[in-house]
Amino acid sequence: MSRISVTRRGRLLRIVAACAVLLALIGYGVAQLVTGGPGAPHCVVQADGQSYSLSPEQAGNAATISVVGTARSLPDRAVTIALATAMQESGLRNIHHGDRDSLGLFQQRPTQGWGTAAQITDPVYSAGKFYDHLVQVPGYSRLPLTVAAQKVQRSGFPQAYAKHEPDATLLAAGLTGRDGASFSCATSPPDGKHGDPAAVRTKLRREFDGTVEPTVTGGGGRTNGAAAARTVTVPVRGDGTAGGDPARRGRQVAAWIMAHAGDLRIESIAYDGRVWTSDKSRDGWRKAPAGSAPATEVRITTLP
Repeated sequence: MSRISVTRRGRLLRIVAACAVLLALIGYGVAQLVTGGPGAPHCVVQADGQSYSLSPEQAGNAATISVVGTARSLPDRAVTIALATAMQESGLRNIHHGDRDSLGLFQQRPTQGWGTAAQITDPVYSAGKFYDHLVQVPGYSRLPLTVAAQKVQRSGFPQAYAKHEPDATLLAAGLTGRDGASFSCATSPPDGKHGDPAAVRTKLRREFDGTVEPTVTGGGGRTNGAAAARTVTVPVRGDGTAGGDPARRGRQVAAWIMAHAGDLRIESIAYDGRVWTSDKSRDGWRKAPAGSAPATEVRITTLP
């Protein structure tokens, strides 16, 4: 082999190696962005030494699926089945495409009677339709998750749901306020746009199906040329939607708000001696000053 051929071969190998490194870096960057890696907005649920991370978009959709189920007084197992199904079908993303005419979180099909395209791509509606079908499955809460999900979905890959059960179980624990599970989110820096407390109240009422009674307090007017911060207060009470446990209901409301903190432009959440603030969101929940976070209500402040 000539010296020129060896030189060219060496140069080609270096180019290939450099391209491989570049592609790996690009892939890592994309993965970190999608999964909520260091420096990117992300949410995480933790319990018993286990953790599961997801993007704010995924967290918001998961929180919606959770509260739609609990607002119907369905058991945690129903929420776990729904979350695992959406993890498999859409990756917890409200997608507007899929196999044939499949759409949304659960890849439901207008031609199969699930609703219109607009309805199916509404997370509240699509989650509700999933639960409508799930509760018609005899003994669904005692069935293997993949069997229960398949009886609703009629998927061509019925075993695929099973691999999501551990993460779905952990996520359900964090979003339903079950003891021992902690859910928190790190958000992006404020973009200068203010929050709308009325929008927060409206979204709470709709997704919780009227089982919470949020009120707007404090507020209005301008302070130093900026919109004054407003507070939405959600009383915590025991009822059938949280197993009669007011503390659990409070944790669920707080988790739901945090999952939607970016979209709703939330400045702070306070409940039961703890506080979360957008400017220190990567610190998660922190101890609140005495009296500022009672156990009788969740206090939500929108960005000014």
